[in-house]
Amino acid sequence: MLRIWGRPNSLNVQKVMWAVGELGLAHERIDAGGAFGRLDTAEYGRLNPNRYVPTVEDGGLVVWESNACVRYLAARYGGGSLWPADPGRRALADMWMDWTATTVVPQLGVPFWQLVRTPPEKRDLPAVATAVERLGPIWSILDTHLAGQRFVGGEAFGMGDIPVGVAYWRYSQLDITRPALPNLERWGGELRQRQPYRAHVMLPLT
Repeated sequence: MLRIWGRPNSLNVQKVMWAVGELGLAHERIDAGGAFGRLDTAEYGRLNPNRYVPTVEDGGLVVWESNACVRYLAARYGGGSLWPADPGRRALADMWMDWTATTVVPQLGVPFWQLVRTPPEKRDLPAVATAVERLGPIWSILDTHLAGQRFVGGEAFGMGDIPVGVAYWRYSQLDITRPALPNLERWGGELRQRQPYRAHVMLPLT
C-alpha cells in the first residue's frame, strides 16, 4: 500500500494528500514532522536523508520532494487526468509548479510564519508588510494567465493546479490585505468545490 509520511498541516504534505485524494488511491499516512517528530530517527533517515516531509513509499520505491511526489503520482496513476498526455501541457504544468516553489513560497512563508507560527510579541511586522506588498504583483501574474483558461494547465484540472492551489489557500486565509484578482478568485472558487481540496487543503492555518 502507498505510504505518505508527513503531518496534515504541512503545505508540502497537503500537495501530496490532495493528489492522492484526486486519484482515489488507497494509502496510509503516517504522522511525521513538527510536533510528531520521527524525522530524526534512523528509520526515517534511511527513507529521506534530508529529513523533511513528505516522503512517499510505493512498494520498493521511495520519493521525496513534494513536487516530485505529485509528478510521480500523477504519472503513475493519473494518465489522462492529473498527468497530461501532451508534452506541452506537461511543460506548462511544470512551469507553474516550479514558479510556486521559487517565486510564491519564499514570499508567502514570511507572513505565514510571522502571523501564524510566531507569538505576537516576537513578530517582525515590517518584514510581513514587505512580503505582502511583493505578493500582490506575484499573484497577479497567475491572475493574468487564468484570464484565458479555466485551470493552470488549460481547460482541465491537472497536476499543475495542486502546488499553486495549496499556496493560494494559505494566502487567502492570512490576515493581510490582498488586491482584487478576479481570475485567481474564480479559479480558487472552483478548487473549493473539489472534495479532496476541502479534505486535505482547506484546513485552519496552524
